[in-house]
Amino acid sequence: MPERTSTSDQPSGQEQTSLIRALGHWDTLAIGFGAMIGFGWVVLTGGWLESAGTLGTVAAFAAGGVIMALVGLAYAELVSAMPLAGGEHNYVMRAMGPRWAFICSWAITGGYITIVAFEAVALPRTALYLFPGLQQIKLWEVAGSEVFLSWALVGAGAAAILTVLNILGIKLAGAAQTFAVIFLLVIGLLLVTGSLFGGETGNLDPLFTGGFAGFVAVLVVVPFLFVGFDVIPQSAEEVRIPSRLIGKLVVISVILAAIWYIMVVLTTASSMGVDELAGADLATADGMAALWGTDFMAKVLVAGGLAGILTSWNSFLIGASRLVFAMARSEMLPKWFGKVNPKFHTPVNALIFIGALSVLAPFFGEAMLGWLVDSGSPSIVIAYFLVSVAFLVLRRREPHMARPLRVGGSGNGGIAIGVLAAVLCLALTSLYLPGMPASLDPAPWILFGLWWVLGALFFFRIPSGIKPGPGADKELVAEVRRRRSSAG
Repeated sequence: MPERTSTSDQPSGQEQTSLIRALGHWDTLAIGFGAMIGFGWVVLTGGWLESAGTLGTVAAFAAGGVIMALVGLAYAELVSAMPLAGGEHNYVMRAMGPRWAFICSWAITGGYITIVAFEAVALPRTALYLFPGLQQIKLWEVAGSEVFLSWALVGAGAAAILTVLNILGIKLAGAAQTFAVIFLLVIGLLLVTGSLFGGETGNLDPLFTGGFAGFVAVLVVVPFLFVGFDVIPQSAEEVRIPSRLIGKLVVISVILAAIWYIMVVLTTASSMGVDELAGADLATADGMAALWGTDFMAKVLVAGGLAGILTSWNSFLIGASRLVFAMARSEMLPKWFGKVNPKFHTPVNALIFIGALSVLAPFFGEAMLGWLVDSGSPSIVIAYFLVSVAFLVLRRREPHMARPLRVGGSGNGGIAIGVLAAVLCLALTSLYLPGMPASLDPAPWILFGLWWVLGALFFFRIPSGIKPGPGADKELVAEVRRRRSSAG
């Protein structure tokens, strides 16, 4: 069975070889796992424990992890069959046609960009814990949040450095990612050690609080925290390992992320009472200090938080740029976004565009943190739902398509996985709607709406009537070029 799709199935426009395969096993796993371990575990743990209690929070992450693992299984099979840059863009294109592919790609790109911007704001906020004098030269206020020039420049400067790093090559970006993930794992080991020797089981109370609403309050943040395993499929054209193994690494990264978050919750909860943690600015850092009996360890953990920010940021910069590149390669976005640097073989213009957005984000202040988390989550779950549907459609319509990794076997097991993934993603999406326990405030919905209004400008330019299938991308490109030629 072939490990990679034939060149006849590759998108038109740019050749597949325009991106270079440079990522190995550990680089690939570090990109997926590191994407899911950002900043939230440092600052949000106290709020989770207050909302749902210790075991309630663990249950929410376990349930969310199962949902994400089911979606990850669908991704695993699809990436093994179509290891192409842009991931879900290609899966939905083949299964459902270009317009649905655009909706899915635009949704996940919006989610990725909100996370990139989130990390650009989170970095200076975390750095402020280490350098209290960072806030100098007040510029303005946004939603009650003061913005200081020196503070904003930290985030903007890091955005510029990461963008340049990614332009210089995926191998360099992957090596930096692996190093940062190793540092994160050391921090995790320190948390576990501190909890074993300095934690108290009595601090785990209350085990449950807030009832179902508390459980849901934690569950709805899971898509935002777990998004990232799908970055592995985005960079599939740059991975030099068998496509079957790429699919396995998708699922492994989800399992590792679930273990990480549950570990953080249990160790932090053992450090001090939930009331103290809920009132802490950086709950996990304060918990680390209590476990080890020294404020120095809080600073060590914050350094781990900075590493988490950088791993997540780097991964989503990779993922978002490859999605934008894939949409440009399919003529859905302007050709400018599809340019590849001839020396470094990276989607340079897509990286510059997303990097520029992250440079601007810190100048909107800390209020952006909550807005970005909330506005990006619905789009992410919508994309996951569409990938699950694409998985089911291809299982039915193309049962003999080469699938180096076939999840659930060739019988009904795979269908059951796809159905469960789709239904659970729909259920998660409903939780964000008005009147539900975790309904969003107006500001995130405004950001969400603005993103989709922008997308509509491109959506209605996509020719209708192109049938899904292995050649849908080529047909789309040919039709778009024919129309441009006629208009000219």
